[in-house]
Amino acid sequence: MKNAHALVLGATGATGKEIVSLLLKDPSYSKVSIFVRNKPNIKHDKLSIHKIDFSRLSDYNKFIHGDVLFSALGTTLKAAGSKPLQYLVDYTYQYEFAKMASNNGIKHYALISSVGSNENSFFFYPKIKGALEEAIKKLDFNKTYIFQPPVLIRQAELIRTGEKILVKILRLFNQLGLFESQKPLPVSSLAQKMIQEIKSESTERLNIYTPKDFSTAQSQV
Repeated sequence: MKNAHALVLGATGATGKEIVSLLLKDPSYSKVSIFVRNKPNIKHDKLSIHKIDFSRLSDYNKFIHGDVLFSALGTTLKAAGSKPLQYLVDYTYQYEFAKMASNNGIKHYALISSVGSNENSFFFYPKIKGALEEAIKKLDFNKTYIFQPPVLIRQAELIRTGEKILVKILRLFNQLGLFESQKPLPVSSLAQKMIQEIKSESTERLNIYTPKDFSTAQSQV
């Protein structure tokens, strides 16, 4: 992939920031467009920033053109305030954006989903993640990449107390030889994996990555 145009949804989130940083440094990409609620304090010759109202996504259809879309949008129930609002962010906005991208001829799509995603799950979060995956699979992308990472280690300024505790517990189990496929993964490693897989030019139309596929990128700290 040369002189490619990458689009990033969720560019101000933990993994989104890492994706954007890597893309801006990558000579394979000549342009990077991000779609955000609030403009980040970042400038680069390759970067185009689109401040958008997600409730009016169709107004920005003319900007959704390029070669590959990285979708890293997401929220928590606490941050959203209610299940309907979390569904809006984690499913509706991402699906509607992906559908426009597909209709506009974007060929590659990379989605950050979740371990355990299942549209038939009894639990709300994996249920909406699974529902989004199934909906995305039906869109007309040449290549679709779905990443279901283990617990993510966010940047120091973003990681929550509960996440720190969970990471410590998992690392303890890992040292005992337990849950080795669930070793916590830095968001920087996830971003690197996503970009590498896009470059690998997989021959498969659908590519799904579960925690075991991140084994070489696991944190050793």
